[in-house]
Amino acid sequence: MASPLPPTATTLCPNSTSLTSITSFTPSLFPKKSQKPHSLRTKPKLGFVCKAANNGNDQNHDIMGKLDRRNMLIGLGAGGLYGATGLDTNPFAFADPVPAPDISTCGLATKPDDTTIDCCPPNTTTIIDFTLPENPTLRTRLAVQNVAADPDYLAKYKKAIELMRALPDDDPRSLAQQAMVHCSYCDGGYPMPGYSDLEIQVHYCWLFFPFHRWYLYFFERIMAKLIDDDSFALPFWNWDAPAGMYMPSIFTDTTSSLYDEYRNADHLPPKLLDLNYSGTDDDVDDDTRIKENLTTMYQQMISKATSQRLFFGEPYVAGDDPNPGAGNIENIPHNNIHFWTGDPTQTNGEDMGAFYSAGRDPLFYAHHSNVDRMWSIYKSLGGTDIASTDWLDAEFLFYDEDKNLVRVKVSDSLDEKKLGYTYEDVEIPWLESKSTARKSANKRKAAVAAADLTTAFPATLTDTISVEVSRPSAVTRTAEEKAAEEEVLLISGIEFDGTKPLKFDVYVNDDADTVSGKDKSEFAGSFVHVPHKAKSNIKTKLRLGLTNLLADLGAEGDTSVVVTLVPKFGGPVTIGGFSIELISTTL
Repeated sequence: MASPLPPTATTLCPNSTSLTSITSFTPSLFPKKSQKPHSLRTKPKLGFVCKAANNGNDQNHDIMGKLDRRNMLIGLGAGGLYGATGLDTNPFAFADPVPAPDISTCGLATKPDDTTIDCCPPNTTTIIDFTLPENPTLRTRLAVQNVAADPDYLAKYKKAIELMRALPDDDPRSLAQQAMVHCSYCDGGYPMPGYSDLEIQVHYCWLFFPFHRWYLYFFERIMAKLIDDDSFALPFWNWDAPAGMYMPSIFTDTTSSLYDEYRNADHLPPKLLDLNYSGTDDDVDDDTRIKENLTTMYQQMISKATSQRLFFGEPYVAGDDPNPGAGNIENIPHNNIHFWTGDPTQTNGEDMGAFYSAGRDPLFYAHHSNVDRMWSIYKSLGGTDIASTDWLDAEFLFYDEDKNLVRVKVSDSLDEKKLGYTYEDVEIPWLESKSTARKSANKRKAAVAAADLTTAFPATLTDTISVEVSRPSAVTRTAEEKAAEEEVLLISGIEFDGTKPLKFDVYVNDDADTVSGKDKSEFAGSFVHVPHKAKSNIKTKLRLGLTNLLADLGAEGDTSVVVTLVPKFGGPVTIGGFSIELISTTL
C-alpha cells in the first residue's frame, strides 16, 4: 500500500438515504430529439418506509419522520438574519431544496487537526435576490497556458489578485474573505436552517457544480470591479489537455501575486500532472501519463457519465446528512488535483490540499474554472441539467463586487452565457481517447462469492480484495434500454474517519497478477476523499457506471463480475457491501 498522505482539511458532502421529490424530468444523456422520458417518479406518500435494493446495506429512511422533523419548525421564528430581513420565518418547513444559510448563525469551522478557524463572512441585515443581467457582453475565460503570451491580460490578472490581497481581511471582496467562503460552506461553518444539528455541505453531492459556478462568478466580478475592466474574466487551468497538464508557469513566479508558497515543490514544471494521483509519484513515462490522463477524461465525461446521478452526484436536500456521494468529475480528477497541488509537508496539506485553505491559492480558482468548463462541455455533448425543483431551487449566499449580500438559486446558473461569460475554444483531445480492454486470460478469482457478500460485509479494507457481484440482468440490453437506465456498481456503506485522506481504486474483471493501467477498461474508477473534521465518521457510497465498461470487456452476457478494490492511501475504511443495479439516466 502506498504511504498515506498527511492529513488535509475539507468538508465534503456522509450518507443520505432520503427520497427526493421528482416533479419533472429531462431526456437521457445523448438522447435522440424524439426521445421521451421512460417513466415519471413521484414522491412517496407520507408514512412509507423506503429501503434501497442493495443487499440491505443502506439504512431504512422514514419519510414521515423526516417530515415530522420539518413540521416542528412551523410557527417558530428563525431569528437572526432571516427574522431581520422580513423573510418567511421558516420558508423551508415543507420544502426540500437546501436553503441559503443564515449567516448570523455561522460558527467556527473545524480543521482535521481539531483546531478551529473563523471563516464566517461579515454580518448584514440586508439580502438582495439575484437577477440575471440583461443582454450581457460575453467575457471569455482563457486557457492558462495561453495567458503568458498576452502580457496585457496577465498584468490585469496579477493586479486584480494583488488588489484583493491588499484589502482588509474583513472586506468581503478580499482574497482572505473569498477563501473563507469555501471554508464556511465546506467545513461546517453554516448550520442548515431548521436543522441545527446538520451542516450545509456543497461537496460530495449534486450541489458541487452550481455552488462553484456561483462562487467563481462573484470572484470574477470582484476582480473586474477592482481593476475597472468589466470585460475581465478568470482563466482556466486546462488540465484536460496535454498543453495544460502542468502546474501553470504564471503561478510559479515567486514575485507574482499569483504565487502561493504552499504548493508541492515536487510538482513544479516540468512535472506532468497525474489526474489519478495516489499520493506518490509513480514511475510512468510522460507519454503513458498523458494517455492515461486523456483516457480518464473520456471515462469521466463520456463512457461513465451516462446518468445525471453519475455526473452531478447524489441528491442532497434540506434535512439530509451531508456527503451522499460525489459525481464523476468531483471524485476524479477534481479531488486528485487538490492533493497533487497542495504541499504535503504542511499541516493538513495546505493550501490546495485542504478545503478550508484551498481558496487562499489563486490557482484554486483557475482549477475550478476548468471544473466549471466540464459542465459546459457535458451539455455541449448532449448531457442535460437536472429538472428536479429540489436541485433548481437550492440557494446560496455570496457577497458581490459592491459588498452586497446576494441570494442566488441553482436555476439561474444553468447557462454560463446568461451570466456573461464563455470559454476559449481550445482542442479537446480526450474526445477520441476511448479506453481499450486488456481482456486478460488470467482473470482474478473472487475471494468472496456473490452468495456470501451479505455475511462477509461490512468489513475493513486493509489490502487488495476481489469479490463476485451478481448482475440484475445477464442479457444484452437494447440501445433504448441503455438510454433509459444505466447499469452501475454500487459500493455502499463506505465508512471512515473523515479527518484523514482516503483513496482506493476499483477494477472489474481484471488480471490476477497485476492491475491494469488507467487507460484500460478494467479500471472502473476510484473513491477519493479530501479530509475534513466531521462530527462523526463519514458514511457514504460510490456509484460507478458499468454499461460501456461491460460492453468493452465483452461481459454483457455474464451473470456476475469480479470487483477488485486496491487501497492506495489512508484508512482504515469499512466497506458495507456491493451490488449492481439499474438506475434512471435522469434524476
